[in-house]
Amino acid sequence: MPERDAPTPTRTVSVVGIGDDGWAGLSEAARALVGAADVLVGGARHLAMVEGVAAERVRWPSPFSVDFVAALAGARQVCVLASGDPMFYGVGAALVRELGAERVVVLPAPSSASLACARLGWSVQAVPVVSAVGRPLAGLAAELFAGARVLLLSADGSTPGRAAALLGECGFGTSAVTVLEHLGGPAESTWRGTADALAAAPERRFADLNVVAIECADGPGLSRAPGLADDAYAHDGQLTKREIRAVTLAVLGPRPGELLWDVGAGSGSIGIEWMRTHPSCRAVGFETREDRAERARANAVALGVPALRIVVGRAPEALRERVGRAPDAVFIGGGLTVPGVVEECWAALRPGGRLVANAVVAETEAEVLRHRAAYGGELTRLQVTRSAPVGRFTGWRPAMPVTQWVAVKPLSDANEE
Repeated sequence: MPERDAPTPTRTVSVVGIGDDGWAGLSEAARALVGAADVLVGGARHLAMVEGVAAERVRWPSPFSVDFVAALAGARQVCVLASGDPMFYGVGAALVRELGAERVVVLPAPSSASLACARLGWSVQAVPVVSAVGRPLAGLAAELFAGARVLLLSADGSTPGRAAALLGECGFGTSAVTVLEHLGGPAESTWRGTADALAAAPERRFADLNVVAIECADGPGLSRAPGLADDAYAHDGQLTKREIRAVTLAVLGPRPGELLWDVGAGSGSIGIEWMRTHPSCRAVGFETREDRAERARANAVALGVPALRIVVGRAPEALRERVGRAPDAVFIGGGLTVPGVVEECWAALRPGGRLVANAVVAETEAEVLRHRAAYGGELTRLQVTRSAPVGRFTGWRPAMPVTQWVAVKPLSDANEE
């Protein structure tokens, strides 16, 4: 007989957002959910805010996980306490993924971003929010350009100082910085100054509960559009040049939330610019050499996309690990002449996904022609000619032409695999 799935608990889990004003700031509906719980789950600070409720209190484990909540909810009514809006960089989304939306009831409080914008007079929908909670602070760099307003959710009291140092490194040291501590609570306070002034006082530590608001001064911010200048990257010559890179990203066509495989990552430029198009885009680079992999990782940090993942290994073997979910797009910048690389990439690509390969030398071009005959697609010959001095005059020096192959995996392949 086939195995039967374990029964799914039917109790709902309530998630109540609680602000820095604690129990006094909760609505009657929120208090009712907390009062009806058999078990309260939360951090030590949140649990200490609740008085007069007889429920058992369970602190989040370290390392953080929500798995145990399902087991608790099998027999008892569970209420999870979370900061502000639990669906805004909070535990609410994690619980929905674990339990399903039909089993989770969320009652939010104002988020720290909403409170910060209210204090500053900023329009919430117009301000990008970067979280340093469990994420590298380097992600802030991608949001910096002249005139930008950015909110940074701090991991602790040292985050504002570290963010100020990063602003200075990126050329935005004169930017206005506001640190808002204990938003919405009785201990709320505000610090204002410049990034340079804050960075010059490394001993200054803020409350762990703080949000950093940044108003960027003039600085050398980089566009999110593909085609960054070649000198934006550290490289050893393994770099898809600016104009070809821009065309390559255009045909790869990144959409929000999509995943790219960059085979033969080199300096990481294709994966980096894929991720810079939208904060939710992800990329995995495959590189055979550790020194190049380290250089690609450093470039990713410097250009504000520290989540770029680089797998060190030789294709096609490294590709067979099927890193994460199926890629939405694959770029082959190296390894075209290695048997099995294109076949492995095509097999991994999701139906409807895009495969792009650039060939420079005759041998790789021959491979492109062969695979195009097997999988279809379009060929384009690209060549860039740049001005260069010729004595007292200016002439034109052509770069090597690039043959670009673009193929889209048929949706019908979903039924064939």
